[in-house]
Amino acid sequence: MGAVTAGIQRVQLVLLGAFLYLVLLALGVHALVAQAPRPTPVPKALPVPRGGLYAADGTPLVLTLNGERVYPLGESAGQLVGFGERQSGRGLEGLERDLNGALAAGRSFTLTLDPWVQALAERALWKGFARSRAAFATAVVLDPEGRILAVANAPRFHPEAPRKNPEEDLSWRNHAFLVPLEPGSTMKALTAAMLLEEGAADLGTRVEAPMAQEVEGWTIRDVVPHPPVLTLEEVLKYSSNVGISRLAEGLPKTTFFAYMEKLHLTDPKPLPGLRVAAPLYQEPETWSRAAYANHTFGQGFLVTPLHLAAAFNALVDGRYRPPVLFQGQERPPERVFSQETARAIRSALVRGLAPRAHLPGYPLAGKTGTAQVVVEGRYSREVFTAWFAGFVPGDRPLFTVVVAVHHPKGEVHGSQVAAPIFRELAAGLLAYRGVPPMLEGGE
Repeated sequence: MGAVTAGIQRVQLVLLGAFLYLVLLALGVHALVAQAPRPTPVPKALPVPRGGLYAADGTPLVLTLNGERVYPLGESAGQLVGFGERQSGRGLEGLERDLNGALAAGRSFTLTLDPWVQALAERALWKGFARSRAAFATAVVLDPEGRILAVANAPRFHPEAPRKNPEEDLSWRNHAFLVPLEPGSTMKALTAAMLLEEGAADLGTRVEAPMAQEVEGWTIRDVVPHPPVLTLEEVLKYSSNVGISRLAEGLPKTTFFAYMEKLHLTDPKPLPGLRVAAPLYQEPETWSRAAYANHTFGQGFLVTPLHLAAAFNALVDGRYRPPVLFQGQERPPERVFSQETARAIRSALVRGLAPRAHLPGYPLAGKTGTAQVVVEGRYSREVFTAWFAGFVPGDRPLFTVVVAVHHPKGEVHGSQVAAPIFRELAAGLLAYRGVPPMLEGGE
């Protein structure tokens, strides 16, 4: 019995030892695991905030806050800035679309836009648009260096507002960049500059100008009653289609077209990298005598208001400066006219200024235009674009302004519809720059 009992005790001791060994082994393994370095989890990359757009003075036009796209100025410059998809933020219109890739990568841009000039342009345009009951309207303001200070559009558009059918509601569209139109009689000022530059006429050159003239079966008519013989300066004052086309007969049509090219009225990309509607025109070799006559007073080709503003800006000192929308992207100017030619045309436009554009105490300068619009292949007698293109002030321009009002109701002429908008905007610009009025009989 004793031997059996001793054997059992030995087995128990072995089992107890094995158990203790396993317990210690488990504790050791646990300690090693607990002390071992743990892998650091790789953090997820945070999305890059979409870049912003800022005015020249640093005022934010659009930026991203807490993941939301915000437009601090609301309707101001709404069509220029544009908008994007609600969820993804992808740009759908305006600069949001044109700069989508760079903005999505977090890059921000500073524009040449002046918020005060933009506000002045919009205030004048929106009031005039309401009076005219037009389909749409737009205004562009440049400084003498070609910097775009304002791009106003009507009707108003807020990038954050609920969106309507884009084919029925065009309030989202930047008409200044995206809609080519016939420039009408505003072109006469540029045609007159070509005549002076080429020595084909001067402001005192006289021409017989009946109220109507037939050219190759096409009747050219004047609207404003005037004497039967006009000087070139009077042709501008009375906006005589017959007079300007007759004087331009001394200018080869290829020379005329060469000036159109120098003024970039044929340029499909006046703002590289941004969407601007290309001008619509035909090569001069295809022009009949009647077609050339029409070109001299702004019919037969289409340009955007931006194109026209940049071309008119060449009458500041004779040099064409490509329009600029982003700070630091100015391009070299190109000589088109002499300073003397530019000064002479501006002086004539001061003296022949439309009455509704006149601002007492200030020598404003400009040219009206009333362009018939082609509807279903024929010039309409009901649909017009009313224009005004001019300088503030006319003697030493600080601003070049172009106003276009499409399909106004009631009064339709540029002198009636667009000139008052220019006048109100000019008054605001002069006050903004602190330009005092001239004293009677001198400065």
